[in-house]
Amino acid sequence: MLCEISFYFGNNFFYTWFILSLITFIVLMIISSLIFYCYYVKITYSKWLKKTNPKYPSVENVRNEILLMLKGILSGTFCPSMTIYLMSKNQLKGYCGIDEYGWSYLLISFFVSWFLVDFFEFFYHRIGHTTNLFWNIHKSHHQFYNPSPFSVIAEDYIDQIIGSSPLLLIPIFVPINIDLLFFQFAIFFYGYGVYLHWGHELSYPDAHHSILNTSFQHYLHHAISTKNRPYHTGFFFKIWDQLFESIYPIEKCFCVKCQYKQGKRTLEHFQNIEKPDYSLLLNYKYWFQ
Repeated sequence: MLCEISFYFGNNFFYTWFILSLITFIVLMIISSLIFYCYYVKITYSKWLKKTNPKYPSVENVRNEILLMLKGILSGTFCPSMTIYLMSKNQLKGYCGIDEYGWSYLLISFFVSWFLVDFFEFFYHRIGHTTNLFWNIHKSHHQFYNPSPFSVIAEDYIDQIIGSSPLLLIPIFVPINIDLLFFQFAIFFYGYGVYLHWGHELSYPDAHHSILNTSFQHYLHHAISTKNRPYHTGFFFKIWDQLFESIYPIEKCFCVKCQYKQGKRTLEHFQNIEKPDYSLLLNYKYWFQ
């Protein structure tokens, strides 16, 4: 599909960038808004029991997430737009279809690229907490210590460009199915990223899953990780944080299941929690204050 898009539209880089940014904006806004409405606007006690942080983010905080997300969209679509543009010029090793390399190569390349890109995202995220240069870039994302689904790409433009760079770098050096690569990022990184910033936890996989990073680990990362304290900088797999010893101590776990066992999630507690009026976000005047 992307080969056809690159053939018809890829010759104009800025047009491709604009269209891809527009599509990304529409998709992310729809998905994030639906989740936000369900879990942050239509609040119930049963939903609150799944929320890692018992408090809800302020209206101003959510507005800032959305504004920074717009900045993240423009920068995050730069590399994939460049990929489509270069594909139209036949300057990349990326390909479309199955016949050229077969199903075996397609499946192997999927899992190898998924695993390697997950390490890349982990390591870049880690140095964003362990070096002065990259912490000054990455810290804008950590203003959202109690994130909502809108914060998935609410980052500095450099963070987004580097984070999406495998979409360009991989097909420069290695033959890979472009449709597969873009699908992989859309589902396993951006889609999963919305879940990680959801602010709520699933019954399974829960915070104690031995292989996967869950929304709890990423909330913990937002709430606790600072400069030179890189807890859970991994994205999908926990193995990287396990190897680099950046796992938060299990005995200090404060996931929703542990909080409930400690008697911290009572109905009385829920009734005393402030529920922000997010309808302000629908008032255009509020965005210009």
